Amino acid sequence: MPDEVEFERVGAIIREAAATLIRPRFRHLEAEAISVKSHADDLVTVADLEAEAFLTRRLVDLLPGSRVLGEEAVYQDPQTRDVLDGDAPVWIVDPVDGTANFVRGVPKFGVIVALVRHRRTQAGWILDPLADRLYTARAGAGAWCDGRRLRITACGRKGLKTLSGCISRRMAERKRHLFGEITQQGSAAHDYMSLAEGRLDFRLFRLLNPWDHAAGVLMVEEAGGFARLLSGHAYAPVFHADDALLIAPDAVTWEELRTALGV
Repeated sequence: MPDEVEFERVGAIIREAAATLIRPRFRHLEAEAISVKSHADDLVTVADLEAEAFLTRRLVDLLPGSRVLGEEAVYQDPQTRDVLDGDAPVWIVDPVDGTANFVRGVPKFGVIVALVRHRRTQAGWILDPLADRLYTARAGAGAWCDGRRLRITACGRKGLKTLSGCISRRMAERKRHLFGEITQQGSAAHDYMSLAEGRLDFRLFRLLNPWDHAAGVLMVEEAGGFARLLSGHAYAPVFHADDALLIAPDAVTWEELRTALGV
């Protein structure tokens, strides 16, 4: 990442946004503070909007000349996607990942920030606001949780029955018997935190908005895990319309999972 960016300062900015704009509103949202976007489970709150505005301002101040791709800004103006095509560094921001959980009082939501340049993720931050745990990664420098190095252990050929993972509810109805445990968390932030710590072995993602995955894929890979699109290509922080992303502990297990899931 550029030398002028203070890596630790980014984490402090994210924590400030969570402490002042997100956490105080958890289980204290008024009805008028919640809006529906594309469908009943696609929600936005005043916390999303204010946190994204705060992060946008502070991150651009930290790295002059940088741009921001924010989930809520893209919803309001889809043309803002084009910032990924330029030469300037881009902050990719999901101010409240797992907004539906946040609205319902379910304690699984997070803040995700990534720094991208030329469609390569240079650094990522994922905050669990309630636990105040910050997960970070830098390209070539490992993945960490508040100073603790994260390492994913390869599964090799231990068998699918030993694995825990996350797939869609519809797929789980047909495939649950193949695995040790299947869960749904409703938050990519929590999925990636669980994957990077080895509490979750695999995850199949169908919706590939970059604010959900740019930081997390880097985190998993820096922790020693394996991430690939089903097309076989490496993940890049762009909008993938006709692909899916499978995360696994290692390449061997990735191939076994792809076959077992029939994808």
